[in-house]
Amino acid sequence: METNNEIILKPGFRNSFGNGWQVMMKNFLRLFLVVVILGIIVGPFRLLEFKFDAADLHGAPWNWDWENADGWEHIFNMVSLGMFAAFFALLAALYMLLVVPVFKYGGKMIFVQAVRKIKPDFEYFVKGFMENYLSIVLANLLVIALVVMGLFALLIPGIIIACRLAFVSYIIMDKKLDPIEAVELSWKMTRGHGWKIFFMGFASFFIFIFGLILFLVGVFPASIWIMSSFASLYEAVNQGMEKPVEAEVVAG
Repeated sequence: METNNEIILKPGFRNSFGNGWQVMMKNFLRLFLVVVILGIIVGPFRLLEFKFDAADLHGAPWNWDWENADGWEHIFNMVSLGMFAAFFALLAALYMLLVVPVFKYGGKMIFVQAVRKIKPDFEYFVKGFMENYLSIVLANLLVIALVVMGLFALLIPGIIIACRLAFVSYIIMDKKLDPIEAVELSWKMTRGHGWKIFFMGFASFFIFIFGLILFLVGVFPASIWIMSSFASLYEAVNQGMEKPVEAEVVAG
């Protein structure tokens, strides 16, 4: 784990966004590149929104004649179309679960480096595939499963779980723990900070919307600011947990 003991952060709402703004201004181009790369990686999610229209198939190589097809032929065409859609949905789901988390976790670690005033290492985008790929994938699945279960349990538990597990991605990349340990540590680290995380997420929504209003151009600085702020909160809480340990070592 890379740290910089000269940086002292406080885990507050205003402090996190304030430091996040400073981090963005000092590392704008590098973090801008991170956001652009993440946008490109997440782009294929749009496959999930792909809508088939029979009219779009006119002139296709197989030349399905939907209007003049008889009953059995129409059924065959519908089944084929359904299989085609299911295939693309499966590819999108696998990409979402097996590829995207590695880049997202790596991107978050790059923001933590920026908060620590360490030159961002773009290799973190691919380090996850080589070092702790299984932990990233399993941790992502575990968090999704826990949050979804909580959402089905009257919504509020899902929001609580999402806030308490907000640090899992940072912990996986920063401390190289396994998924269960990362979830347990995130729950411990966020004790007493749940409301901060919730309100930061709430404020981030409006920051992002404001960025959209600025003809999409503002989306990039908005995203950088949000990610820098959450990375700042993680680092502040992380420092607070490590100080007692360091003090014991010095006293010993």
